[in-house]
Amino acid sequence: MKNAGDGARASSPTAGASATCNPLSSEQIAALQAIDTPTICNAIEKFGVRSEVDGFLGMDIRCLTPEFGAMIGYAVTVTVDSTTPAVPRNNQARAAWIRAMEGSPKPCVLVLKDVGPQPRKSAHLGEVMGTMARRLGVVGVVTDGGLRDILELKRLALHLFCAGVVPAHGNPRLLEVNVPVELDGVLIRPGDLLHGDINGVTTIPLSIAAQVAAAAIRHREAEAELLAYVNSPEFTVEELVRRTLQH
Repeated sequence: MKNAGDGARASSPTAGASATCNPLSSEQIAALQAIDTPTICNAIEKFGVRSEVDGFLGMDIRCLTPEFGAMIGYAVTVTVDSTTPAVPRNNQARAAWIRAMEGSPKPCVLVLKDVGPQPRKSAHLGEVMGTMARRLGVVGVVTDGGLRDILELKRLALHLFCAGVVPAHGNPRLLEVNVPVELDGVLIRPGDLLHGDINGVTTIPLSIAAQVAAAAIRHREAEAELLAYVNSPEFTVEELVRRTLQH
């Protein structure tokens, strides 16, 4: 019931990888994980490094594990197809996938790009592949296709973000490993830093990643001050207008 997929072709496990020669410290990772994804997005906007409408996934990719809180990790990307019938598999891509997870900065997140003809019937990861991935340092999975064995994957404590769930694995194949992929209009490169929770998934630009947690805390403090005023006895509409224009 829970077979994993093999691939038709594989790139080098490090091909196209983003520059992650200086990954964040465990303390920096923990600080980012302690913050919700909307606040992370608010903080990123402060740096002006990208458009405010870029870098985050939309509502077609939803969180199946809101109880796990926030996910953060470096992307290991794979193109996948489980809905082309009668195409033989080979093991080269699976070997490249395993080596890519082992060699990735930790924690890492699997990013699975569906390239098959029927993405709404796809299944790109279940219990067996999930168990292997968890063993190799994967903390979450993001895909524009489907997943299965959801209860088993939750028992592995994997964060799950996908378009939906299906019961059968079809003809699962891993194709290319550690290549740039596009999910929901967002370009994700190997080694990119991802953050996600019940609200969805965003990339964190590596150029500012070390500064984002502090910026997020400052933003949250400013919001808390505004909300405290809104709920205070001193509240007036005139003062709310003034404070809102400053926020």
